[in-house]
Amino acid sequence: MKGNPKLIETLNALLADELTAINQYVVHAEMCEDWGYGKLHESFEKRAIQEMKHAEQLIGRILFLGGRPIVTELNNIHIGEDVPKQLEYDRAAEESAIKAYNDAIVLAGEVGDHATRDMLIKILNDEDRHIDELEELLEQVEQMTLPIFLTTQVD
Repeated sequence: MKGNPKLIETLNALLADELTAINQYVVHAEMCEDWGYGKLHESFEKRAIQEMKHAEQLIGRILFLGGRPIVTELNNIHIGEDVPKQLEYDRAAEESAIKAYNDAIVLAGEVGDHATRDMLIKILNDEDRHIDELEELLEQVEQMTLPIFLTTQVD
């Protein structure tokens, strides 16, 4: 099937977002593991795996539409030097992803590609959950204070 070139370009931009998120989450997960925060490690790692699944879906769709997935381009990766910065950087990345997915959903609808639109909506729902989880963790840091919050993240 020959897909809309602008939509394929947009899907590749989303793919770059996902590949960037994977790297950022993996580094944050390993930093937390190194610091002894096993629960945060698991949380970041779980999100990285979900982002990998999103990347896989995007690659599959780009190929289906006759495009070529671009996996060599990443956006800027923001690595937090402490847990609050990690959570903030990840929240900002998810916020940006949500906007990009919403824009892509509109474009897919405009070009009449409802199968791609449906796939993007499913991914958007995951991204909404991600930002909700991150905001919950940030709220816990604020309410408990950082030292107490971190004690809850040790295995």
